[in-house]
Amino acid sequence: MVTPIGLGAMELSGGGKALGRMFPKLPQEEKSAIVKAALDGGINWIDTAELYGSGVSEAAVSAGLKAAGKTSDDVVVATKWWPLFRTARNITKTIEDRIRYLDGFRIDLYMVHQPISFSSPEAEMDAMAELVSRGKIRSVGVSNFNEKRMRRAHARLQRHGLTLAVNQMNYSLVHRNIETNGVLAAAKELSVTIIAYTPLGSGLLTGKYHKDPSLLSAKKGLHRGTIKRMLEPTRPLVEALEEIGRKYDATPGQVALNWVINFNGDTVVTIPGATKEAHARESAAAMRFRLTEPELAQLDELSRGIGR
Repeated sequence: MVTPIGLGAMELSGGGKALGRMFPKLPQEEKSAIVKAALDGGINWIDTAELYGSGVSEAAVSAGLKAAGKTSDDVVVATKWWPLFRTARNITKTIEDRIRYLDGFRIDLYMVHQPISFSSPEAEMDAMAELVSRGKIRSVGVSNFNEKRMRRAHARLQRHGLTLAVNQMNYSLVHRNIETNGVLAAAKELSVTIIAYTPLGSGLLTGKYHKDPSLLSAKKGLHRGTIKRMLEPTRPLVEALEEIGRKYDATPGQVALNWVINFNGDTVVTIPGATKEAHARESAAAMRFRLTEPELAQLDELSRGIGR
């Protein structure tokens, strides 16, 4: 069992290759403090990936868990195989790299990061099933798979006596596509957990950009333009997050996270990231309360048309 909120470790990849180029290089002491803050807040699982710095994030997670005195029996670790320009055979060839970077922590969940390999979902699941049978990983998931590919992956794993554990998708109050494209309905039907990434809409739902739009100047990549366009359409939603938050002594971001993990029952969990210890502590604290059904419905209504 995992807690409704986990720690997304993409931001711990700074200084590494691939996505590591997008984030600042943090000293391991700071990374370990982030991991410890998440664990102290009640979080019991961490999500990382090969793409996150080509091992930098995975190594940081391992070092952070060791610094906190944790073992594989204390925490669930998820990581992902990067499929671009590869075939399914690479899954079994590169697993030792993932194991080496995680340095003593088992892979409880291994996911195909994107549906962009040279192989079919069936071939990928065959390779994943082989890793389970060899004791290299404990369970299998996918990420960013549409409904059809998710169903194919699930069906193939069933032939091996396994189930598809998760599909990791972009989901928040401002990105609700999985509700209308069949992914969420299929996940509920197949008992597949949705791991929601970017649950705060790249910071939009914290309200900080509404209060101080000049902060956008420091935002990198395509997110800056998207957030700028969304400021006014989302203002009533953010104001509602602030109002509800006052009732629970919570921030708008915590209320937004609480909506993600409660609106669909037990189907959705989430992995907010952190570049500071305080971020991890704040995310974990979003589990200390539960929005009422009227509050969940109010936020649902306010985000309709924005998040689809």
